[in-house]
Amino acid sequence: MRLLFPLPAISSVILLAVAGPLASAQDIFVTPVPNAPFSGVVNVERSHVQPDGSISTFKTIREIGRDSRGRIHNESRVLVPASDSKTPQLLRIHLYDPQARLSAYLDPQKKTFWTETVNHPPSTVPPTMRFASPAGSGLPQNEFTKEDLGIHEMEGVQVRGLRETQAIPAENNGTGKEIVITDEYWYSDDLRINLMIRHNDPRKGSVTMTVGQVTLTEPDPGFFEIPEGYKLASAGPGYHQ
Repeated sequence: MRLLFPLPAISSVILLAVAGPLASAQDIFVTPVPNAPFSGVVNVERSHVQPDGSISTFKTIREIGRDSRGRIHNESRVLVPASDSKTPQLLRIHLYDPQARLSAYLDPQKKTFWTETVNHPPSTVPPTMRFASPAGSGLPQNEFTKEDLGIHEMEGVQVRGLRETQAIPAENNGTGKEIVITDEYWYSDDLRINLMIRHNDPRKGSVTMTVGQVTLTEPDPGFFEIPEGYKLASAGPGYHQ
């Protein structure tokens, strides 16, 4: 599967400022499970609360996929302003083979790659993301609630929704008023991934990730292989899903 639009030159501004807490807090985790091939495009929408209270909005996309052997393909692209009509620049590609426990990281700009062997069995379910209080401790149980959102259909796939709500009392969050943080997940048992996640923290911003253009057929085998012409790098920065 390939993106349905060309890849023109991107703005030279790489928006690292919004890729900190929000980027690490939520992601579409592609589980490396066999016999459930698919491909799709993750659409990402982020908002970031600036120090002056204004809100900046950004977006990006990336391709993901998995074959019948459980091999996965995952991309990383820059965030661009929400008003930008260009396709975000491709920064890195992560390939993973669960049978060999081998991860390969590709740098499309330099045409290089590096590999590492994972010394533990691969995860077969997405990690559950929960937010701690500003002091770093977990929230009291009576301030944390879960809500079953029922079963719906997304991209022709059945999903079940879950909303997690955390209330941080005014005296604990530094704002002088109660803060409500929400996380929403729409999980497909058939694909073993979340097809949508939402996170909102009024102090920091929000993120919504949605998997679209889902195809349930076997992707091209080349999608999970290091392209011809790439050279082995002596070392590379770690990159994980």
